[in-house]
Amino acid sequence: DIITCLCWSGILMAFRHYLPLFRASLRAGTLSARKVILNIGSNVFAPRRISGLAVSVATGLSIGTSFCLAPKVNWDQVKNDIKAILDEDNYDDGHIGPLLIRLAWHASGTYDANSKTGGSDGATMRFHPEAAHGANAGLIEARKRLEKIAVKHPGLSIADLWVLAAYVAIEDMGGPKIAFSPGRQDKPSGEFCPPNGRLPDADGRPGAGPITKPTTIAHIRNTFYRMGLNDQEIVALCGAHALGRCHTDRSGYTGPWTRAPTTFSNEYFRLLLDSKWVRKDWKGPLQYENADGGDLMMLPTDLALIEDPTFRSYVELYRRDEKRFFADFAKAFKKLTELGCRALEPPPRPWYRSII
Repeated sequence: DIITCLCWSGILMAFRHYLPLFRASLRAGTLSARKVILNIGSNVFAPRRISGLAVSVATGLSIGTSFCLAPKVNWDQVKNDIKAILDEDNYDDGHIGPLLIRLAWHASGTYDANSKTGGSDGATMRFHPEAAHGANAGLIEARKRLEKIAVKHPGLSIADLWVLAAYVAIEDMGGPKIAFSPGRQDKPSGEFCPPNGRLPDADGRPGAGPITKPTTIAHIRNTFYRMGLNDQEIVALCGAHALGRCHTDRSGYTGPWTRAPTTFSNEYFRLLLDSKWVRKDWKGPLQYENADGGDLMMLPTDLALIEDPTFRSYVELYRRDEKRFFADFAKAFKKLTELGCRALEPPPRPWYRSII
């Protein structure tokens, strides 16, 4: 009954509180260590500490209803639900994975390491004005698809869902497996939205000035350094341009970066270095196309990666070592999507692994 449930909530809270002591006792390797643990254990159940245990039980009685009624997230089921929506015949290249990755990237890339604002924690793109920021054009398509999954899992935050969806999409398209740490909390309103302009501009212009190699390179560094990322992480993250394509009705640009836009690989780096890129002759914004066919595109910020010596060294590394690229990308993307998150939990583990 409900009283039994509430009592058990308190007991479980007490158990979780004192579990590290029991765990330490089990792992103590020397007699002296065991004595220390035993002394601690005697204090745990000394008369003056019994009240603490009672408080834990009482606390469980007071808030135990939430423990009984709040649904626990079944992460495996959430992942399966995400996988089930990835293939979509009527969407670009038959897969929405690149769209979900872009959502997580744009939600996370607003982080400012100085002010400690922005980032994936909060899922503030649900609200105006962030939802209307030019860089986020088209991302409502990702949010709408994920909302259907959120409804099925009431204990799941939207912020966690956006990030997990990107992780699942990356792995589904052949990319690295990224350990997911939950704990992001949704903000309640648009007052928490970061200011516009924190995401990088594809042409490398922080304003309306001319597009030059130095300004483009500086813009890339200024944007990512503000987040707390370094040159190696910048290049690794840009490798995600192996996926997806640009749309004139969103960014103004058009075309895919690679010929396999739903396969995670180091193809982006190979094409950057091995293809000749010429300015596209069209009425749209400045972009480049491959001279041997014009079926692929690169942005000014893409070409900046081979024009700066430090950036280029990492492009060359990832072009010849896909395994290294996968490893570095996984670390950088996890870091990006955890910027500003203050209450993340360890990746979910089987229940029996969490006891010992």
